[in-house]
Amino acid sequence: METVHKTVLLNETIDLLEIQKGDVVVDATVNAGGHSSEVARRFKNEVTILGIDADPDALLRAKKTMSKYKATPFIGILSNFRDFKKVVLEAHAPHVDKVIFDLGLSSDQLEVSERGFSFKREEPLLMTFSKNPKKEDLTAYDVVNNFKRENLEAIIRGFGEENFAGRIARAIDEARQKKPIENSKELGEIIKAVVPSFYRVGKIHPATKTFQAIRMTVNDELGALEEGLSGAYEILSVGGRIAVITFHSLEDRAVKNFFRDRVKEGSGKLINKKPIISGLGELKVNTRARSAKLRVIEKVQ
Repeated sequence: METVHKTVLLNETIDLLEIQKGDVVVDATVNAGGHSSEVARRFKNEVTILGIDADPDALLRAKKTMSKYKATPFIGILSNFRDFKKVVLEAHAPHVDKVIFDLGLSSDQLEVSERGFSFKREEPLLMTFSKNPKKEDLTAYDVVNNFKRENLEAIIRGFGEENFAGRIARAIDEARQKKPIENSKELGEIIKAVVPSFYRVGKIHPATKTFQAIRMTVNDELGALEEGLSGAYEILSVGGRIAVITFHSLEDRAVKNFFRDRVKEGSGKLINKKPIISGLGELKVNTRARSAKLRVIEKVQ
């Protein structure tokens, strides 16, 4: 269970949280424990950390990472962060003082999960954060093979912000009428074949935005974010802080609006009015950081 994921905006996030002795820190997207391990390295036995993740493989990686920091109490919780309030209360946390949301897809899920996140390999079309989705759960296979063409186009255009959503949806529709689209590489090739030639040689693979849109649909990522932020803020201690790292404009807008509303109602204070982005040093070693934005809010009452 080795990790290939590189944590983005690590020091900036921990610094702006201003963690204090006795704090309970909730890493709502613990993944391999990148942020949690840095908190443990800095604060040792002065804090307690709760790590939440919907992916059991990610939780195993986190536990392995955190086993190196035996002085820091760490509780790993298998759950979607949309149930933040419920799972934290069930863990009997005495209070919640600092919260981290590091959104989007981790490199581990992309490279080794074998759930269809990658268009480079023949993987089953799942794209679920959960490793073992229930029979009734939505999967990428359902979206790709069963959604109406106009709905597919709307998803790709809306969540993927894809300029060629129309022709991509049409190509998927034509392909699936011949036979079901079974794996992620097949889907990626369908998309690549239908976009203009100049788009095939850009900085990102032409299927990237479409895969992002399908993944966001499958996991209801914007809905989960809204519920997770609301639950976290509700039980956050006065003086506590929430840090959110986004990688998508729709996510960033949702966070910006949530924070703005808390400020308007008088319960919150923005720690950084403009989002913090990665510096040149981080961008050189981690291209994934190019779209990352960090926002932090403090609960004042």
